[in-house]
Amino acid sequence: MFKQLRKTLMMLGECFTMSLSNILNNRVRSFLTVLGILIGVTAVIALITTVSGFSGTLSSSFMNMGAGTLSVSVTGSELKSGMTAEDFEALTALDAVQGITPNVSLRSRLSKGGKYKTNVSITGKNYFYFLKTEGAVERGRPIHPTDEASSTFVCLINHTIMEELFYGVDPIGETMYVDGVPFLVIGVLADSASTNLVSIMSGSASVVIPYTTALKMNNANVVTSFTVYLADGADSEKASATLTEAMDRMFSFEEDCFTITTMSGIEDTMNSMLSMVSTLLAGIASIALVVGGIGIMNMMLTTVTERTMEIGLKKALGAIPWQIQLQFLMESFLLSMIGGLLGVALGLGLSFTLCRVMGMTFVISPSAILLGVSFSAAVGIIFGWAPARKASRLNPIDALRAM
Repeated sequence: MFKQLRKTLMMLGECFTMSLSNILNNRVRSFLTVLGILIGVTAVIALITTVSGFSGTLSSSFMNMGAGTLSVSVTGSELKSGMTAEDFEALTALDAVQGITPNVSLRSRLSKGGKYKTNVSITGKNYFYFLKTEGAVERGRPIHPTDEASSTFVCLINHTIMEELFYGVDPIGETMYVDGVPFLVIGVLADSASTNLVSIMSGSASVVIPYTTALKMNNANVVTSFTVYLADGADSEKASATLTEAMDRMFSFEEDCFTITTMSGIEDTMNSMLSMVSTLLAGIASIALVVGGIGIMNMMLTTVTERTMEIGLKKALGAIPWQIQLQFLMESFLLSMIGGLLGVALGLGLSFTLCRVMGMTFVISPSAILLGVSFSAAVGIIFGWAPARKASRLNPIDALRAM
């Protein structure tokens, strides 16, 4: 038994040595054959790894920007179309809720002197928003509770509005007109405030005013969108259930009156979409692997034709068909694996470069590497099978006549 095993291992070693020698003796042809596999594996590894890095960066951003918040959208019912200040007070009294920020949006025309700007995004917020959004105000002051209670006509503007309407003038303390209504500029928003998740969810605003004032300008008395800030240590899923129960009572248990979105739900949806995109891109890139496999088959068929005499001699000396088949199959496998391993290295390098350029986290995906190597091995075996079988079935007499 040990002699047979040793004999088999020696034969495999000889097949490997001969296959490697044949590949090196035809360097140009081997390189062109390997190139198709290399490009395919590089594309698969680079795409999957880059998407994984983007997914990790996106998840980290969601955790940093949206941890401890719930977004609520209200469609209302015939009896109750939205949320009032009293409703917000009732929700804020819940143990899991630290505070609430209404989101009231409108688009208006701004003017200052002879300058004006149309279709400007304006968002109504409350004092709690500025309390939770660190560094939101670059200069001046935020909205105060008295501004909400009195629906005062005060506003904070971003840098774009400041440069277009107040160029060369300190805007704080100046008056700006919103749809003809005079507003006192009390502060300038920091650029970093636009990266806050609340701003992303409600639209990046150019001007922020008290939400009660925004309701008046919209001729409305209820809020249909707001953000809930959870208390420290509160579980978002349990808080969402508690909030749902409280709002169900407010809307008399009518169905489809509101939607509560957790950050984990948004993140799961985003990751699912990225996974689908990654699979689609990997499938498209795998076409190059199939093309590379066809190249391997073409080269091996040519090799079989060129080495007809060698095959005839081996058969005449006692080589059996499966030994001939194994030699050519190993050569095909080696060609494919060389391309696969080089493709993995090149793909990881390309992905690392892309992640660095785009400012994303580089994450090595073991599944992508396994997929690339496995696909390469499968391509070498599948597309090398037919040429190897053809070589093993050659008639030794016809092969020797070719000499």
